[in-house]
Amino acid sequence: MNFTNKLVGMGVALVTPFKDDMSVDYEALERLVEFQLRNGTDYLVVLGTTGETPTLNDSERQAIIDTVVRVNAGRVPIVLGIGGNNTMGVVEQIRKTDFTNIDAILSVSPYYNKPSQEGLYQHYKTIAESTYMPIIIYNVPGRTGANISAETTLRLARDFHNIVAIKEASGNFKQIDDIIKNKPANFMVISGDDGITFPLITLGAVGVISVVGNAFPKEFSRMVRLALRGDLEGARRIHYSFVEMIELLFVDGNPAGVKSVLSCMGLINNVLRLPLVPTKTTTLEKIQDVLKTLEK
Repeated sequence: MNFTNKLVGMGVALVTPFKDDMSVDYEALERLVEFQLRNGTDYLVVLGTTGETPTLNDSERQAIIDTVVRVNAGRVPIVLGIGGNNTMGVVEQIRKTDFTNIDAILSVSPYYNKPSQEGLYQHYKTIAESTYMPIIIYNVPGRTGANISAETTLRLARDFHNIVAIKEASGNFKQIDDIIKNKPANFMVISGDDGITFPLITLGAVGVISVVGNAFPKEFSRMVRLALRGDLEGARRIHYSFVEMIELLFVDGNPAGVKSVLSCMGLINNVLRLPLVPTKTTTLEKIQDVLKTLEK
């Protein structure tokens, strides 16, 4: 398998299960990873936004990586989230990380301090030059406050061989289409938004890094594969069956929604670390109703 193929399909941004006392539930994490591997997930993303990574300490982060690597046992690729708004801090974290059994880095764009496009370019340039690891840019302006333009993405894609992909969660179809149209042949565009994964694949995206896939890996990975094979009718049916659930998952923020679903399924406890809290009862009731229809 060449590296390009490792990011095709459905990656899942793993949640971090917690016990009622707020400690990390490593047994539940093992169950969740096995659930993914049995049900068609193409690769695992560890310590992303969905994993509530800012609330974890260094020892917990390392233990989570170790747990996922051990349970996975080389069965699918693993992508590790390392990002932040202190460029040299990110570089230092990369230099201290053991990348044995890790296939790529997912690095979120700098948040809060709102750099210019040149600042974003220099940030990723510095990261790319600090490591041999393949890097996936993560553009999520709804969380970071700063959008990476198509021009900046394409500049990075052309200038650095180890910047191999972008996870695009801007929701801006024109921007994403511009990237797909003008990118180097070996640069990949990955959907960062479950709800628009199907149409983005029809434009040329290679798959998704998914939230809903935590709970529905079999169904959602099938949708992605059908779309990639050109079976648009089959993919479209699955896409539309998930529209309502995907909307509900984000009503009270991520990963509150998907954790409530995983809790209903008996895979994890419905526990989040502050400042995040579980979904409202009204949202949970709607999720439970939609879950019943999806399970039929």
